[in-house]
Amino acid sequence: MEHFSNINDILDFAIKAEQDAVDFYTELSKQAANADMAAVFHQFAREEMGHKSRLMRIREEGLIRLERTHVSDLRISDYVADVQPHPGMSYREALVVAMKREKAAFKLYLNLSDKVDAPEMKQLFLSLAQEESKHKLRFELEYDEIVLKEN
Repeated sequence: MEHFSNINDILDFAIKAEQDAVDFYTELSKQAANADMAAVFHQFAREEMGHKSRLMRIREEGLIRLERTHVSDLRISDYVADVQPHPGMSYREALVVAMKREKAAFKLYLNLSDKVDAPEMKQLFLSLAQEESKHKLRFELEYDEIVLKEN
C-alpha cells in the first residue's frame, strides 16, 4: 500500500499513474481490432499525457504551498484492475481492462480530492476524475455497441 507524507508524494503517484495509462493506451492502439478504435486508444494516450503534464507543471512550479502533512492510506491496491493485459488480448478483453482502469482512475482522483485541503488541488483532482469518467463511458459505449450486440 502507498503511504503519502506530503502533497508531492500524491503528485508523484498520480504522475506515475498517468504515465502507466499513456503506456497502456499506446500499446492498445497498436493491438486494436480496427483503425477507429486504434485512433480512440491513441487519443486517450494523448489525453493521459496531458494529465501527466498538468500534474508535473503543478509539482514543478509550486502552484500550491507544500506543507508536511500526514495523508491517510488510500488503499490504492483496491483500485488495481483485476484483469491483467496480456499479449494477444481479444478486443473484448481490451475493452474490459480499459473500463476497469478508467473506473479505478476515477476512484483514485476522487479519493485524492478528499485528501487535500487546497481548493485548487481539490479542483484539479475532481477535474481529472471527471475526465477518467468520460473515458470509461466511451469504453462502455464501445463495449455495448461491439460486444453486447454480437451476443
